[in-house]
Amino acid sequence: MGAKEAGHRVEKLRVLEQRIAPCRACYGCRGTGVCVQKDDMAAILDKMVEADVLVLATPVYFYSMDGRLKTLIDRTLPRYTEIRDKEVCFIATAAAGKGAMERTMEALAGFTDCLPGARVRARIYGSGVYQKGEVLETPAAHQAYQAGKTV
Repeated sequence: MGAKEAGHRVEKLRVLEQRIAPCRACYGCRGTGVCVQKDDMAAILDKMVEADVLVLATPVYFYSMDGRLKTLIDRTLPRYTEIRDKEVCFIATAAAGKGAMERTMEALAGFTDCLPGARVRARIYGSGVYQKGEVLETPAAHQAYQAGKTV
């Protein structure tokens, strides 16, 4: 909302709502920059190449990003070198604390290490997330949740 209020054009893409098949590692894209699979990824790559800023947000499952975001990242293979000079922000939410999310942040940073000129500008953690829309921010709230009490 802040970016919109500052006059920037913003597009939110929910990976869950996109049709993105896993990378086949067939390298059919080598030399062409075009994946042999016909799904939503070609349009997403166009948007990623054109964007000034990328925000990658994910829930943390077993100390890593969710599979759909990882699939999207893998499918940038045909054009990842064109996703250049971007500012990138990471957002991760998890039931566990910040320490448990650091692996996820490092995996996301590994992706940006492959993007020419990418600069990670922010790493945002939302810990204590147990259910959709619920963030337990205090130790007392966490203890109440662990005890099965309504918070």
